[in-house]
Amino acid sequence: TIRAKFHGRSIHPEVLKYCRVELLQDNYFHAVFEATKGLAQRIRELSGIQADGAALIDRAFAIDRPILAINTLRTDTEKSEHKGFAALLKGCFAAVRNPMAHEPKLLWDGEEDAADYLSLISLLHRKLDHCVRTNYP
Repeated sequence: TIRAKFHGRSIHPEVLKYCRVELLQDNYFHAVFEATKGLAQRIRELSGIQADGAALIDRAFAIDRPILAINTLRTDTEKSEHKGFAALLKGCFAAVRNPMAHEPKLLWDGEEDAADYLSLISLLHRKLDHCVRTNYP
């Protein structure tokens, strides 16, 4: 089961906040779908931006005037890390959430992918825990 795949790993509480019911029902497709929507919701709450997907990430994590920053953005390395984090977020929406929203559940690969996707979403939430809101409007 998916519980065994998470043995020894801590799933971020924000993931479970959005998909606990689906996980208890072994409804992994909808658990992942809800978890990705919850990720977008958390970014909206942190940033105050009412957008979605790539538009939300581009505005919240813009490198020149970010609303949210994962580090100080002082060095090229920090800027690169910030850009990479934004790319991971956008990739999560494009590669995970969007196909789930537009393709039948019947075509979905199932539990193995669910464990990996939920681990990725958990990692992204942990990084969001350390984001700071900037003074940019």
